[in-house]
Amino acid sequence: MEHGKEKFLHIDPGPGALTQMKRIHYEPSKTSSLIVSHAHPDHYSDAEVVIEGITNGGWKKRGHLYGSTTVIDGECGIGPCISKYHIGMINNVTVLKPEMIIDIEGMRTEVTRTDHSDPSTVGFRFDSGNGLISYVSDTGFSEDIADQHIGSRVLILPVTTPDDLRIHHHLCTEDAIQFINIVKPEMAIFIHLGIVMIKNDPNIQARTAEKATGIRTIAARDLDVLDVGKDLSISQSKTYDDVWIPSSSP
Repeated sequence: MEHGKEKFLHIDPGPGALTQMKRIHYEPSKTSSLIVSHAHPDHYSDAEVVIEGITNGGWKKRGHLYGSTTVIDGECGIGPCISKYHIGMINNVTVLKPEMIIDIEGMRTEVTRTDHSDPSTVGFRFDSGNGLISYVSDTGFSEDIADQHIGSRVLILPVTTPDDLRIHHHLCTEDAIQFINIVKPEMAIFIHLGIVMIKNDPNIQARTAEKATGIRTIAARDLDVLDVGKDLSISQSKTYDDVWIPSSSP
C-alpha cells in the first residue's frame, strides 16, 4: 500500500512475498512500515525478510513494525514470530490492540476486533484520503465483527471456503454475503482463498456474492493493484518474469 510520496506499507507478508516483490522489481528498502496482523505463518513467514529489506540487512536502523500481541510478545502459547534480533533492527515497534486509533504512514488507522484461533488477531480500517479501506483479517462471521466496518468504501475480506462450507474462525462465501450486506461498501474483494475455494472458481463465488448483495465483488489475484480514486479500479502489476541475464561463466 502506498500513501503520499514514497510511503510504502507492507501488510502480512506470507509465503512468496519476497518472490512476488522480485517479479515486479520492487525494492524492499522502499518500505517504511510493516504490519503483521497475527502469528500464523501464512501471514508472517516473510516478515523477517521484509525487515531485512527495510533496514538494508540491518545496516540502517529504520522503519516501523506493527504487530498483534502474539506477533511481538507471544501469548497463550502462540508466538512471538519475529525474532528479537530482527525487532532490534527496526526503529519503532507498536503492539496492536483492538479499538486503538493510530497514525500509520499519515493514515488514520482504526484497529478492529476479529474472531480467530489466534485470539490477538486484529483487522484494520485505513483512511486513504479517498475513503476508508477495511482489511478485515482472518475471522469468523458475526454481526458485531461486521459492524466495525460500516462506512468503509472498500471491504477486503478473507474468504477461505466456497458456498456454505464453513471452517472454524474463517469466512465462507455465504458468510461474506452477510458481511457485505451489513457494511455496504462500494467494492468487496475476496482474499485468503483456500484450495477448495480455488477448485470451485473464486470468480464464480465472487459473482454469487455480487448477485446476492448488489455490490461489486472481485476475487483477488496475485499482483492485483487497487487504485482508490474517484472510481475504484483494479489492474495488474507489470512483471519481469521474462527478463533473463545470462551468466558470464563458460
